[in-house]
Amino acid sequence: MLSPKKLESETVSTLYMVATPIGNLEDITLRALKVLKSVDVIACEDTRHTGNLLSHFDIKKKTISCHAHNEDNSKKGILALLDQGLSVAYCSDAGTPCLSDPGARLVEYIRTNSSHEIVPLPGANSAAVLISCAGNIGKTFHFEGFLPVKSGKRLKRLAELIARKEAFVILESPYRVLKTLGEVEKIDPSLKCVIGREMTKQFEEIRSARVSEMLKMLSERDSVKGEFTIVIAPGEDDDQAEED
Repeated sequence: MLSPKKLESETVSTLYMVATPIGNLEDITLRALKVLKSVDVIACEDTRHTGNLLSHFDIKKKTISCHAHNEDNSKKGILALLDQGLSVAYCSDAGTPCLSDPGARLVEYIRTNSSHEIVPLPGANSAAVLISCAGNIGKTFHFEGFLPVKSGKRLKRLAELIARKEAFVILESPYRVLKTLGEVEKIDPSLKCVIGREMTKQFEEIRSARVSEMLKMLSERDSVKGEFTIVIAPGEDDDQAEED
């Protein structure tokens, strides 16, 4: 049973949802650094990832893990810290929390079980970064994140997304990117495809082409490495038809 919300007279602490760099550590915001230096505890999706960030900026704080495999206990632990009057910052592995990590469920749990403040800190997000250099993809886009692993469910979801006739953003590993683009090509090879690989890192690569051309280009490489953010959008012919 969920505990009742705290009374206004009780201690109200703050949980900060901190956006961290998606690659280049220099993309951290000044406000994020200030918060990370001032909070009592930093909760991390992966203490190693966040540890590298903290070490780079010489921030020495107590860290605790909060990931998909321990989130039931970690949510309760974070609430207990807030109840004690301590401030907590939550950092996902990279980017803005809550889009594809346990942060969403942590926020829901804290909001449901307490009156503690939840303060978001804006910053890097792979979808927004890629959209900013994707060119003309229309006025709206849908963030899908990771597609289902099973082929049947993935194909069904791709067909649904493409049928919406609007741009969508997916995240993909180097091990499945060719298969995923191949499935998109089977549905409509004329779709516009923008890939962002290793964005903001040393070997950053951003390419734009029809999905059939993108698949051919990547397939001809000896190996495909790096994490991918991908924008799939209606082709130029579809855009022109809508304007007419």
